[in-house]
Amino acid sequence: MEFGGIPQEVTADGQLLEDLAEVARDAALLHGLLMRTRDAPNSSEVVGHAPFALFPSPVPKSLFLQALAAQPLFNRLVDRISRDPEFLENVLASTIKVDDFTARLFSIYRHVLQEGPKQSIVLGLNRSDYMVDQDRDGGMSLKQIEINTIAASFGGLTSQMPDVHRYVMAFVITLFQNAKKILDNNPAAGLAKGLAKAWELYGSERAVVMFLVEEIQRNIYDHRYIENELWKRNIPVIRRRFEEVFKTGSLDQEKRLFVGGKEVAIVYFRNGYMPQNYTEQSWEVRLMMERSLAIKCPDIGTHLAGTKKVQQELARPGVLESFFPNEPDAVDQIRATFAGQYTLDMGEEGDRTVAMALAEPDVFVLKPQREGGGNNIYGSEICQVLEAVKGGSERTAYILMDKIRPRPSHNYLLRPGEPLRLNACLSELGAFGAYVRHGKDMVMNECVGHLLRTKSVEYSDGGVAAGVAVLDNPLLV
Repeated sequence: MEFGGIPQEVTADGQLLEDLAEVARDAALLHGLLMRTRDAPNSSEVVGHAPFALFPSPVPKSLFLQALAAQPLFNRLVDRISRDPEFLENVLASTIKVDDFTARLFSIYRHVLQEGPKQSIVLGLNRSDYMVDQDRDGGMSLKQIEINTIAASFGGLTSQMPDVHRYVMAFVITLFQNAKKILDNNPAAGLAKGLAKAWELYGSERAVVMFLVEEIQRNIYDHRYIENELWKRNIPVIRRRFEEVFKTGSLDQEKRLFVGGKEVAIVYFRNGYMPQNYTEQSWEVRLMMERSLAIKCPDIGTHLAGTKKVQQELARPGVLESFFPNEPDAVDQIRATFAGQYTLDMGEEGDRTVAMALAEPDVFVLKPQREGGGNNIYGSEICQVLEAVKGGSERTAYILMDKIRPRPSHNYLLRPGEPLRLNACLSELGAFGAYVRHGKDMVMNECVGHLLRTKSVEYSDGGVAAGVAVLDNPLLV
């Protein structure tokens, strides 16, 4: 018997497992799979390994390739949505009335539209996340969970995972052949390639790439790998928080952005995707940056293109066709990844969605307009939330989606300080996309790597940063 590719002799030998875990933890440290500790989140004097799976997890090869092939199409789709103010206005009209965070973002979007965008260079670094859905007959299909258009993380750390798993599997003779099957994967270099292309187009060798970062920076090494790729290209990088930009940031007469006296070519958002990231000063800073000549990654339109309400609207008949006229193959590739999406807008259609969710809450997910993991609502909690808001416009802050039913595999999840035990696990596959548009010309559009995150079946939601999922590699089957 095997557990997701792990031979039984490995799972049955407690001493071998302990030895493997020790080798794996050392390999993680050796290869730089690092995070700062919870006790000292802003200090690099004490670090530990990022949480990761002891063995790579099985992923159907055809579905893995499907995710990678679809990513350039999703890049194009996000870019086209971001440039369609009428679409965004119509889709988000109900949401911005009840969701203050989305409303504040949309207010900035309107302000920039009224002034007229200052920058014709657009940079998108995103990640489309999927799970493998299994139907009642055992058939499997790839279904999208969401697309992250701001602060899509772990491109740096996951670039180190292939070497960690190769190291571990080479330690066990029976797994040696599988070690050769671990795919090369370096999204850090691919994401940096997009940043570098946009920086070159900006046209000033003295201008910097500014990482806009959080107050608490446990995941700093994920950033550092991308920074390092930029430094290799002699592209200067600075790291600043909202507060620092508020104190030292300004626009000149040409709307060039300066922070601490340095001209900023690109603002790369690794913060700013959740309401708690903002103070009133932060909102002022966001508006200033969006009004500037600096390239924003993402710009405000691209940020809004990643909202759950837009995701739900795209699943409606005819909507994808409006963004890909005369491209039926592109429409089919994208739509094949969609799970069922249902509106909660006021009216008969929204009322039917509420009734459907209350009747069978276990087959749906209720999703607010939030990023960052840990925000979705499941099971009996769906009933609690909908019973409270079903009669009012507050329900339009959410969408409803079919719950994906993946088949569990088994693995050992290594976290600092936790005992070694076999878990039934679920995995989530992400495809990283990078694109650069200059005016009407798409000068770069690529899938630049992948991310696999695995968690125990006992958790419904939450990622690596939330302490639920761990980093992993796909073993194609």
